[in-house]
Amino acid sequence: MTPPASVHLYDTTLRDGAQGEGISFTVEDKLAIARKLDELGFHYIEGGWPGSNEKDEEFFARAKSIAWKHAKLAAFSMTRRKGVAAADDPNMQKLLAAGTPVITLVGKTWDFHVTHAIHVSLHENLDMIRESVALMKQHGREVVYDAEHFFDGYAANPRYAMETLHAAADAGADTIVLCDTNGGRLPNDIAAGVDAVRAEFSGAAIGIHCHNDCEVGVANSLIAIEHGCGHVQGTINGYGERCGNANLVSIIANLKLKLGLDCLSDDALAHLTYLSHFVSEAANLLPNPKQPFVGRSVFAHKGGMHADAVMKNPATYEHIHPERVGNERRILVSELAGISNVRYLTHFEKGSPAARAVLREVKKLENEGYEFEGADASFALLVMKHSDKYRQLFEVTEYRVSSERFADTDNVWAAVKLRVNGTEQHTIAEGDGPVHALDTALRKALGSFYPEVNDITLTDFKVRVVNVRAGTAAKVRVVVESSSDSESWRTIGVSTNLIEASLHALVEGIEYGLLARGDGATVG
Repeated sequence: MTPPASVHLYDTTLRDGAQGEGISFTVEDKLAIARKLDELGFHYIEGGWPGSNEKDEEFFARAKSIAWKHAKLAAFSMTRRKGVAAADDPNMQKLLAAGTPVITLVGKTWDFHVTHAIHVSLHENLDMIRESVALMKQHGREVVYDAEHFFDGYAANPRYAMETLHAAADAGADTIVLCDTNGGRLPNDIAAGVDAVRAEFSGAAIGIHCHNDCEVGVANSLIAIEHGCGHVQGTINGYGERCGNANLVSIIANLKLKLGLDCLSDDALAHLTYLSHFVSEAANLLPNPKQPFVGRSVFAHKGGMHADAVMKNPATYEHIHPERVGNERRILVSELAGISNVRYLTHFEKGSPAARAVLREVKKLENEGYEFEGADASFALLVMKHSDKYRQLFEVTEYRVSSERFADTDNVWAAVKLRVNGTEQHTIAEGDGPVHALDTALRKALGSFYPEVNDITLTDFKVRVVNVRAGTAAKVRVVVESSSDSESWRTIGVSTNLIEASLHALVEGIEYGLLARGDGATVG
């Protein structure tokens, strides 16, 4: 078992990743992702299958005008069709027309697939592989040969599986990639298969391509590398068909930080979290907070014992420094928190009575249904109220919401009476719903006192039932996200009355926004 000194990264997010359910990249998305991968130093970027759709053909046409700094662009296709000369096959012609320096060809390795999927003889399948690779080499292209279903094929008919690899190698393939296409093999199967191929093809460049149907795609890729594969394929965030492909984000971090193998620079590694989120945004998918290395929750510490230990030495509950992969440590506060959690977030001195008071109130409120993990601004206000940093800017003394119709519209209206430094203000406003009407009325009432309130916008509103078993008498938890300029913050309200819970969250959202701008300094 001899791992390589360095590993070439082959990204197939734009092709294999795009086959994931719910993912549809535009050409602009694909170009943006490719540029980002190139900037970070990826070795290969598979742009798509130019013979399969117009979008991929446009991508390759536009990619020709881009000066790639690090990566080699690859175009993907199957081997030639049965009964057609390779040079006459439209897919082969479109591959060459894509103009990429690298061609990736996928061919059948499993005899079952040869006879049951493409319905050709085992001999003709070998000719299809050999002739397709040879054609690309005649045109001066680097050829990556993907041996589809290699591990299943090797288990069923090892002699024939090896013959398919020889067909590709003899025709000049530069890299032979062993694929666990169904994602059903375990690490021991992968290790044994790689060892067998390395023994058969001494000195050849061998790669690995795994899927994640048994949730061991990353583990299978890593053990293949440890057994000598110097080329690894995968997708950012593990996107792909069915359960997805092996996650290149985790593979990269493990290669660099656990196995000490060179694949990307340290600077590129520090952009790994950014890259993960960048691709999530392009895919129109929310980032997975639990995704290893780059998820928001990966370095979050909630338990009091954990927070206390991490404050003393992060290595107590963190296996790497989060900054290495561009992530950050987060200490959460909840009913499970200890005094260390509060001190970390507030910088209260050790033994501070204020810290103890904050912790007691957090535990009390969380028992009532509050959840401060997702309400950073509400927690900040609570801390301010136990220090000398808080000034009450306004007080809502009365409110009313009505669903009565005005002039045949479906809008509702809200009335709000509030007091600012002894002065009362009473306003009425319409809205598309009760929360919108309340929010509008609040801003209208506060505008003459704090014009800056117009710079604060409501950007999200979420409701969750806290105690479902109580039925219609259950408490609801409302979380409001507000923003101003490039900042955003979240506040929370809990009540058996949805309107009351919403008002509380709205009030705190505005109050925090004004205090954060310094508007509370002159109001006593």
